[in-house]
Amino acid sequence: MQFHEVRFPTALSFGSIGGPERRTDVVTLASGFEERNTPWANSRRRYDAGIGLRSMDDIDALIAFFEARRGQMYGFRWKDWADFKSCKPSAQVSATDQVIGTGDGVEATFVLRKGYVSGDAVYRRPVTKPVEGTVVLAVDGVALVDGVDFSIDITTGLVTFFTAPSVGVSISAGFEFDVPVRFDTDRIQTSAATFQAGDVPDVPIVELRV
Repeated sequence: MQFHEVRFPTALSFGSIGGPERRTDVVTLASGFEERNTPWANSRRRYDAGIGLRSMDDIDALIAFFEARRGQMYGFRWKDWADFKSCKPSAQVSATDQVIGTGDGVEATFVLRKGYVSGDAVYRRPVTKPVEGTVVLAVDGVALVDGVDFSIDITTGLVTFFTAPSVGVSISAGFEFDVPVRFDTDRIQTSAATFQAGDVPDVPIVELRV
């Protein structure tokens, strides 16, 4: 995949706006009832990086990053300041934040996931771009050591145990993560005069399926 393992400048993404989107097909029947369906198993995030620009130096940094990515050509990492941890934003990452699997004595590779719970419903989001140095794991609540008990591929979010977890044990993880994204435009229009007057450029960002 055409992806650069580099993060969009966090000083610019901090003031951005955005969040998840879903695709739902709604058909209204003759009776007035509805049938709803979705072709998407996972949500997709969209952002506008233009809101975070505060100076001409910020615009310079944006253009440099945009050119290095060749516009829409190459994907990159994005820090979503509203949702970048396995725990609540105000909490510290813990090895018991998210259950990512149950041992069967055979499987040694697991995917990092984050659960979004409301009532009895839960959505488990795959995490494919964990931040290096932030991933911590536990088996039945006992913390493990990176490089001794397991390895983590920060480009895919895959965790590999050196010894497959025993049958029935709970495997949990904590982490910080980025969103794989790309620019959703091949053009950025800027003007020093209008920017200083409060007019910021549109810089659409869209999440990638990786």
